[in-house]
Amino acid sequence: MSLNADPAFWAAADKHLTRYGPDFETIIVERAEGSFVYDADGRAILDFTSGQMSAVLGHTHRDIVATVDRQMRSVAHLFSGMLSRPVVDLAARLAALAPGLDRVQLLTTGAEANEAAIRMAKLVTGGHEIVAFAQSWHGMTGAAASATYSAGRKGYGPAAVGSFVIPAPNSYRPRFTHPDGSNDWQAELDDAFALVDSQSTGNLAAFIAEPILSSGGILELPPGYLAALKRKCEERGMLLILDEAQTGIARTGDMFAFQRDGVTPDIMTLSKTLGAGLPLAAVMTTQAIEQKAHERGFLFYTTHVSDPLPAAVGVTVLDVVERDGLVAQAGARGARLREGLLSLQQKYDCVGDVRGRGLLLGLEIVADRQTKAPGFELGAAIMEEAMRRGLSMNIVKLPGMGGVFRIAPPLTVSDAEIDRGLEIMSDSIAAAVAAH
Repeated sequence: MSLNADPAFWAAADKHLTRYGPDFETIIVERAEGSFVYDADGRAILDFTSGQMSAVLGHTHRDIVATVDRQMRSVAHLFSGMLSRPVVDLAARLAALAPGLDRVQLLTTGAEANEAAIRMAKLVTGGHEIVAFAQSWHGMTGAAASATYSAGRKGYGPAAVGSFVIPAPNSYRPRFTHPDGSNDWQAELDDAFALVDSQSTGNLAAFIAEPILSSGGILELPPGYLAALKRKCEERGMLLILDEAQTGIARTGDMFAFQRDGVTPDIMTLSKTLGAGLPLAAVMTTQAIEQKAHERGFLFYTTHVSDPLPAAVGVTVLDVVERDGLVAQAGARGARLREGLLSLQQKYDCVGDVRGRGLLLGLEIVADRQTKAPGFELGAAIMEEAMRRGLSMNIVKLPGMGGVFRIAPPLTVSDAEIDRGLEIMSDSIAAAVAAH
């Protein structure tokens, strides 16, 4: 019998754990290393989601382990009004990587960072209206949840007053098209802001956006879109907040995804990838915005703000990314992965679209390539087949789209591991198609 079937473990889990989302996997993870997690039977499972899209250096990276050990032996946590060297070092390092965003606050999670960013934007602009994409995910806390539209809106009472939404551009399923059928995202953006203007009471504070909407189905903002969005914000006195929880720290082949477009946001939030699997987030903004916020009494004081331990880990993450050339590696490994996914698209009709950038890619499963009808059941079957074969992937299901696999292996993934993952994907698609 498999050790994953431990009856005492599952009895305790069923009795005591709150269920908070999708069903739990039917394995017990005992350890993890590099690009793999290992279950109770010792089976290696290739992790193509980097944990929760966070473990950019893979699992139990030796430099991270050494930093945690060293920092725990000196100072891990302090009174929130005290400073330590790792905090100042990390802030200075981040500021140097994102010129113009010179002020940094270190927090724990992406939701918390987005709360702080939205709170700052409201205070600085004097407005309270926040606009986001209809396929967004910015967190499960107050203001962040109010700006999250891909899931979790029903049953919790009213969202924050002034929560507005516009559709995200989708080149595979365009709402507005040019005569040749391609996505006319400018017309869509103009139309969306006309609706925002008609709803606004004149208190627009900010637009919060992911450069690539991950939980929204790996929807990438096309070249030119970010600059156009920034202009829309400037015309209305709004701030542009970019949530780079999943796109930051080299994953897309740039240190930050916005750098491809040459558009610096007013506020940027980082999380997930910055801590490489440990709870670390950052809010970065300009000196002018921070100064105005400070003059108006900006308050975002939390238990773990400016903690030394995660800050030291963040410094190590940046050290490893620079030392090992992981920005360029993400581009090269991502190109290899994309080529493999495009080969799967040529081989299997159920693969409707391949999209994304660097090592954050999406593969959309459809029931019919001509009509683009969603293939939710087939996608779920593919995911189950992949797990049986030793590959962990995550699929998101959204209205009006097919099941979309979010594929984000660690930046440290090898060519051989990418090839192995692609082989398992191919076998899993073939098996699922045959069964359906």
